[in-house]
Amino acid sequence: MSYLPNILFIAALATAVAVFAKKVGRIRKNIGLGKDTDRSDRPSDRLQNMLRVAFGQSKMQARPIAGALHFIVYVSFLIINIEVLEIIVDGIFGTHRAFAPLLGKAYAPIISAFEVLAVLTVVAVLVFWWRRNVSKLDRFHKPEMKGWAFTDANNILYIELVLMFAFLNMNALEANFADAHHSFLISQYIAPLWSGASEWGLHFGERLFWWLHILGIFAFLNYLPYSKHFHIILAFPNTYYANLEAKGRFENNAAVTREVALMMDPTADPFAAPAPDADAPVERFGAKDANDLSWANLLNAYTCTECGRCTSECPANLTGKKLSPRKIMMDTRDRIEEIGSNIAANGSFVDDGKSLLGDYITNEELWACTSCNACVQACPIDIDPLNIIMKLRNFATMEESSAPGALNAMMTNVENNGAPWPFNQMDRANWINE
Repeated sequence: MSYLPNILFIAALATAVAVFAKKVGRIRKNIGLGKDTDRSDRPSDRLQNMLRVAFGQSKMQARPIAGALHFIVYVSFLIINIEVLEIIVDGIFGTHRAFAPLLGKAYAPIISAFEVLAVLTVVAVLVFWWRRNVSKLDRFHKPEMKGWAFTDANNILYIELVLMFAFLNMNALEANFADAHHSFLISQYIAPLWSGASEWGLHFGERLFWWLHILGIFAFLNYLPYSKHFHIILAFPNTYYANLEAKGRFENNAAVTREVALMMDPTADPFAAPAPDADAPVERFGAKDANDLSWANLLNAYTCTECGRCTSECPANLTGKKLSPRKIMMDTRDRIEEIGSNIAANGSFVDDGKSLLGDYITNEELWACTSCNACVQACPIDIDPLNIIMKLRNFATMEESSAPGALNAMMTNVENNGAPWPFNQMDRANWINE
C-alpha cells in the first residue's frame, strides 16, 4: 500500500492551514492598529445579537428573495463542511468514507441531503450570477465596484460552482463502481453519464474529483482573506462587537467633553489634572487616517460584504451625490492594509504622505452624509459606516476647519448668538411685532 497520497494530502492540508493562519494573523494585526474601544459590556445582549444577525441571518430577510437564496448558500457552507471533515479524515488516514460505518443506515440519507443542498446552492449561485452580470442590478455597478471588486464577486460564484460540481460528480462516479456500497439521491441521476467508462477510468475519475474538491476548498480557504467573502468568518465577531447603542446616539469626544466640563464649572482647576507625558503623541480630534479609527471600525471594514445594501438605501447616493457608504468601508480597509504593509516592510510606520481623509475619502463625500443611519440599518451584519464618517468629520471640523461654509457660519452664530441664526439675542423676539 502506497502512503504517497496520504503524505501529499497532509502536506497540502498543512500548507493551506499555515498560509491561511499567517494571513489571518496579518489582518488581526491590522485591526489591532486601531484605537482601543470598550465593547465588553452587555455580553448576553451581544451573544443574542450575534446569534440573531450572523447565525440566524435575520437582517438578510429584509429582501426576501436574496435573503432566501443567501440562506441556502449559508446553510450549505455550514453543513457540507461535515462532509469536508470526512474527506480530511480519509486523506490523512487513507480510509474511504470513514463516517459510513459510524453512521450506518443514516449515512446515505445524510449525504443525499448534502447533495440536495449542493443543487440548491448551484441554483442560488446561478441566480446571483444572473443578477450581477445579466440583469445588472444598479448597486453592483457603482463606481467603487469596478475592477477587482466586481471580479472578486464573480470569482466567488465560479469557485462555489466548481466545488459543488466536483462533489456531485465524485459521488456519481463512485455509484458506477462494481463494488459500490452507496447510492445517493442526486448523484444517482448523474451516474449514467459516466457509465461507459472502464473500472479504472471510474476510479481515476472519482479520485480526480475528490482531489479537485478538497484542493479547491484549500484554495478557497486561502482566497478568503483577500476577498470580500471573508465575511463568512468575520460576521460572527463583528456582530458580537457591534454598537448596541440606539442608532441616534453619537459618541462624545472625551477630550472635548472634558474641556466643556471645565468651562462650565467655575470652580474647576484646569491644572489639577496630571500633565500629559511630554513624549506622548498628541491625540487628534476625530480621525484623519485609518489607524485613528477604533479597532471596531477596522473590524467593520474587513467584514464588509460589499453587497451594497447600505449604498442602495443612502438618500445622498440616491440623489446623485458621491457618497457611498460601501466605498467608505472599502476605502478604510484598503488604507489600513496599506498602513499594515508599510509597517511590515519598515518595522514601524514610515510617512507615505497619504491619509484616509483626502487621498481616499473626500470632503465632498463626507459632507453629503445626512447622518440618517439608513446605511447602518440596512447592513445585514451590523457594519456602521456612519461612525467612521462622523470621526472623519470631527477631524475636518476641529483640526482643519474644513467644514462647508454654511456649517462654519452656523457654528459661528451658535458661538456668538447662542442660536444658529445670524440675529442678536436682543432681536430674537422682534418677529412678534410683525
